[in-house]
Amino acid sequence: MKNICKVFTLIGLTAGLAAFASAATMTGMISDSACGASHAKMMEMHKDAKMKMTDKMCTQECVKNGGKYVFVADGKVYNVANQDFAALKQFAGDTVSLTGDVKGDTVTVSKLSAKQ
Repeated sequence: MKNICKVFTLIGLTAGLAAFASAATMTGMISDSACGASHAKMMEMHKDAKMKMTDKMCTQECVKNGGKYVFVADGKVYNVANQDFAALKQFAGDTVSLTGDVKGDTVTVSKLSAKQ
């Protein structure tokens, strides 16, 4: 009887934890942890450069220098749990449609595509 109770308790806890993560599809921008929702400060610092810095260039450079990819949607910045997701680099600085599991302020990306 004790083992049955333990099994049901474990099942209940697992289902409860799964309820906190929810799959969602959102539209937003792939950015970096240094800039978050806006690259304006970084672009202002580099305004005298020969070539105008874009959101893509800024995101790629910040990640190259130790920043992490983040996803910005509706003014909220989400940490990206799976930093090794291949399409993050491809869509850095771009507006995308992202599908993934959201848990608090963290998203685990399962799909990224260019926003038309």
